[in-house]
Amino acid sequence: MNFARILRGLAAGAIATFVLPVTMALAGPYPDRPITLIVPWGAGGGTDATARILASILQEDIGQPVNVVNRTGGSGVVGHSAIAEADPDGYTIGLATVEIGMMHWQGLTKLDYSAYTPLALVNEDPGAVQVSADSPWKDLPSLIEAIKADPGKYKASGTGQGGIWHLAIAGLLSKLEIDPTAVPWVPSKGAAPGLQDLVAGGVSIVPCSIPEARSLLEAGRVRSLAVMSETRNAAFPDVPTTKEAMGVSWTIGAWRGIVAPKGISDEQAQTLIAALKKAYDSDEYKTFMSKQGFGIRWASGADFGTFMKESNETLGEVMKTVGLTK
Repeated sequence: MNFARILRGLAAGAIATFVLPVTMALAGPYPDRPITLIVPWGAGGGTDATARILASILQEDIGQPVNVVNRTGGSGVVGHSAIAEADPDGYTIGLATVEIGMMHWQGLTKLDYSAYTPLALVNEDPGAVQVSADSPWKDLPSLIEAIKADPGKYKASGTGQGGIWHLAIAGLLSKLEIDPTAVPWVPSKGAAPGLQDLVAGGVSIVPCSIPEARSLLEAGRVRSLAVMSETRNAAFPDVPTTKEAMGVSWTIGAWRGIVAPKGISDEQAQTLIAALKKAYDSDEYKTFMSKQGFGIRWASGADFGTFMKESNETLGEVMKTVGLTK
């Protein structure tokens, strides 16, 4: 018998027995290292700004850095894929946007809302019907009558073909039993260029959110006829909802929410949700979003999951109606 080998084995065992509890004791509560927050859109935009204010507030609460990483490309596919495909260890989360309910209908990806663990909805900006201030339409019914009387004459813009604001006007027309093609869509790189085209007379309608049109509304160059939500916008209380204006309820808008990869532990998810709620309720977040003109809306966990599912179904129905699905 090799007594030296036995002694070495016993010694190693004793060390392991001693080290294991010490190592376990040293492991701190979650999170004990930096968290990465993936943003599927470019730096400087509204989604990036929302992510960065949340990250700055979150890291103060959880005591760990929250590093924002922009993963752009593929009309949002690259960044949303990076979130879904990350290790579900609680150290990679992302800011998902309304496009997750659109991309798969267009055949750009197989990803949909079910690829994530929903944590918190933090923003929503409903669409609204904007026209030029010097247009003849003072309310939504008069605009709708003009569209019905002369299909194809009045063009709209505010995003790319099949983008959220294209679907907003197409869905409204469908609800009113009007062929969505009665208002031809002029693709643009966003609401800002669409609104400039509206003011210049190139298009007649821009169905973007009120926050995006806010400066032109306040300057008296644009008029908002109706908001596509269940309630009026607090900043513009004189603008009716579509139901108030036309008797037809149509709600749609751009939204942003924090998600994690599928498979994150429930304990980690609840820790993040609690921290996100504190950030959402903070004066810093509310003040920032108000100054940016962004709306805020809260839903967490399963409620946020239901919200994403319903958004996905609504968008899919509209995209089928206008022939944008593959």
